[in-house]
Amino acid sequence: MSKTSRDEILSAARLTAQAHGYTGLNIRGLAEEVGIKAASIYYHFPSKAELGAAVAQRYWEDTARDLALLRETEGDALKSLGRYPHIFRRSLEKENRLCMGSFMSAEYDDLPEPVKKEVQKFADVNVAWLNTQLQDAGLISPEDGEKRARAIFSAIAGAQLMARSRNDIHLFDELIEGYSQAGLLPPLQA
Repeated sequence: MSKTSRDEILSAARLTAQAHGYTGLNIRGLAEEVGIKAASIYYHFPSKAELGAAVAQRYWEDTARDLALLRETEGDALKSLGRYPHIFRRSLEKENRLCMGSFMSAEYDDLPEPVKKEVQKFADVNVAWLNTQLQDAGLISPEDGEKRARAIFSAIAGAQLMARSRNDIHLFDELIEGYSQAGLLPPLQA
């Protein structure tokens, strides 16, 4: 099986996990979707837990790259913070999907240990990036940065969850605007 097939499996698994969580990952269903035999998936991922961990790892790695690119593209911390909610909005734009890290976090008690570790890294990557941006923008002291970063991360993930449950992306936008007006987020960037 080529690396391309492995990537196709991970991509299909990501979309499934964003729509149905870890419990929705089904090896046979993924095999059908990718057009291969289930045994081919087990070749690279001997268990569902290993597949789930690999998908979650790729997700936080992709997010880390997206965040670095966001900072690079925007050029300054304040603008980067203003654009941060758009990373979560993208999932809603794609068939009302939820952030995979958030979905799997909701299933935390039922996740195998390797998946739990990767899901936690997703939150850690987001909080660390937010903390750095908040400090670089001069909005917060180093002592208070992580607490504020966690509040922002949690609020945006919650906004996404609420919008998804109503299939209303405009609700997400309204909630993010409210966070900005309340001072949790800096002014939004279009």
